Amino acid sequence: MITMKDIVREGHPSLRRQAKEVPLPIGEEEKKLLNDMLEFLKNSQDEEMAQKYQLRAGVGLAAPQLGIEKRLIAVHFEDTSGKLYSYGLVNPKIVSHSVEKSYLAGGEGCLSVDRPVEGFVVRHARITVKATDMDGKELKLRLKGYPAIVFQHEIDHLNGIMFYDHIDEKHPYKVPEGAIPIE
Repeated sequence: MITMKDIVREGHPSLRRQAKEVPLPIGEEEKKLLNDMLEFLKNSQDEEMAQKYQLRAGVGLAAPQLGIEKRLIAVHFEDTSGKLYSYGLVNPKIVSHSVEKSYLAGGEGCLSVDRPVEGFVVRHARITVKATDMDGKELKLRLKGYPAIVFQHEIDHLNGIMFYDHIDEKHPYKVPEGAIPIE
């Protein structure tokens, strides 16, 4: 079972490296890792489990956050309309995105960052992601709003990018013209 002690923190080299493509079909090792990552996210959102194992709540986790430099991510959350997004994905890639921008009004956080980070993380309002699921099935996901932000955050981890790299250092709360706030 993955716990907070397995998650690497800021300064760990795997958080700044480009993760490697995973050969398909994936092996049992990668499948187990993705299942463990999903289990962590579900446990972290379960009040009892989170308290028992001292887990910080998370909606996404990328393999580099475990010190594993492979292009694997897991996400588990519901959007505002109650739609469940629960995926273990291999080699996810953003294949298209909107010009329009959006940001989380409350800012972003990260399981690998143990400090509050002030500022808006400006991202694409809509994205299309192609990936392979744990069963080897090709997926194409069209995402907007909160789901688009979560997927961009996790895919950034595969490219050595941290969420605060997107914050304007001089003007952390500057909102680009026309950007959509996501509550």
